[in-house]
Amino acid sequence: MTSPPPIPERKPLHPLPKGLVEFYGLLAVLFVLVPEWLAGNALAQFQDNNSEASLPATSAAWKRVPELMLASLSLQELRGLARSRGLFGYQRQLRDELNLRLLKQLRKQR
Repeated sequence: MTSPPPIPERKPLHPLPKGLVEFYGLLAVLFVLVPEWLAGNALAQFQDNNSEASLPATSAAWKRVPELMLASLSLQELRGLARSRGLFGYQRQLRDELNLRLLKQLRKQR
């Protein structure tokens, strides 16, 4: 029988010099954060100069389709809708459960 080949010794890894790590940090700031900051400022400047609303007005489909209508409402508005429709126990329900109950009721009315 032949013996297995010897395992070569591993040399310990040396940590990077502190100056090199700081240099990499500076490069990260220059190549990632500064362009992102410039782009954010440019977009903010563009939106300030543009007097129109940044989001288009909701279409008629958002008012016709129950799923879209409910998706556009906040949780407080959903609870107000549930109260106005006479649903019981809506205060304890999470958004998903309340959406399902309201959708079921809205579909029954159609």
